[in-house]
Amino acid sequence: MQTSIIRACCLAFLVLAGVAQASSQSSFIYPGEELVYRVSYLNISLGTIKTITEPYTTHEGNKAIKVKVFIDSHPNIPFVSLHSVYESWMDTSATFSQRFTANTEVEPKVWEFDQYLFDYVDKKIVAEKYKEKKKVSSKTIEIKKRFNEGSSLLFAARALLLSKKSLRMPTIIMEDTVSTVINFGGRKEATSIDASSYPVKTVYFSGDANWTGVYGLSGRFEGWFADDESRIPIKAKMKVYVGSVTIELQSWRRGNWQPPKAD
Repeated sequence: MQTSIIRACCLAFLVLAGVAQASSQSSFIYPGEELVYRVSYLNISLGTIKTITEPYTTHEGNKAIKVKVFIDSHPNIPFVSLHSVYESWMDTSATFSQRFTANTEVEPKVWEFDQYLFDYVDKKIVAEKYKEKKKVSSKTIEIKKRFNEGSSLLFAARALLLSKKSLRMPTIIMEDTVSTVINFGGRKEATSIDASSYPVKTVYFSGDANWTGVYGLSGRFEGWFADDESRIPIKAKMKVYVGSVTIELQSWRRGNWQPPKAD
């Protein structure tokens, strides 16, 4: 049960933060940015999510943003050991994914590798799965629009935070092409987190996941992002079978950045 909830929380955080067809703004991109989030259910720590923005790189000859996400279960949870590393390559406007890989430890020292290859010229996504470095499946999905996966969605949402639009975005989750509605109303709120001694100035948004993921992850969700040029995700909530899970900013590294103080 705990493993399923952890996976649901991680997926909630990544999906909650995303939309496709974002604006071209990417001033919030900060190579070297490192954000750590606490994953909890009923205030019980289940694990952490860490996102790292790497230096700009290239993908198939084009400049690209590279992001790495580390997901780890809490060491004090008995009988649970979850470790995943996601890597995402996206365009420099942070609007869509170009490639995505996921390494997950499914058993002690046994890793599964998943890869999404986005081919927008031929309008397809190739989803591949490997176990112990051997390909076990390959699936080709025809598409008509540009897509995001969990990691790249985080950055697309930061680009669109102040758009004041309601958007339905194409997303690939667990090899399925789905849609998620996100309402960027632009409402300003003060948000409290344990890592800040003062309420944080944030922008609120909400939406609906029109799909069912791990452990019943579905339905309405909420998010609060920093109301400053960084647009850092501060807090998120989403529903699973057993109730609401919370993902909250725990620590950060981004030059001299500190959470903006609410008035």
